[in-house]
Amino acid sequence: MLTLSNLSPHPGSRKPRKRLGRGPGTGHGKTSGRGHKGFKARSGSGVKPGFEGGQMPLQRRVPKRGFTNPFRKSYAVVNVEELNRFEAGTVVDRALLVASGLVSANDELIKILGNGELSTALTVAVDKVSGAARGKIEAAGGKLSAEA
Repeated sequence: MLTLSNLSPHPGSRKPRKRLGRGPGTGHGKTSGRGHKGFKARSGSGVKPGFEGGQMPLQRRVPKRGFTNPFRKSYAVVNVEELNRFEAGTVVDRALLVASGLVSANDELIKILGNGELSTALTVAVDKVSGAARGKIEAAGGKLSAEA
């Protein structure tokens, strides 16, 4: 009968760890499996990531072009037609747009664009509004807050 007191792993399923440099009787004495001299026998050796045996590495062969601006501002865009889902008089701000799923919580800035028509009067408080969107929001009886 199998009990906790006589549990053991299957024979051959568990191997003892290779103990290097513990004498000739182990089969891993003297050079400890590293062979004789050479780069890979030295301490701290081993090829670094991207090393191609002295050949010019791909990272340096590929031409570098352009520039990535670390101060670039990235806007999440919402079209005017998507604002029709809100009731008249609603203040459309960041929290409402995130809650409704129109923008992600990770998006830092929000811009309203003028694609489509707007039929409800809303107060819009976002980071930026295009000229066309501004006209459509005001034509529908809505207004822009100080933020936009």
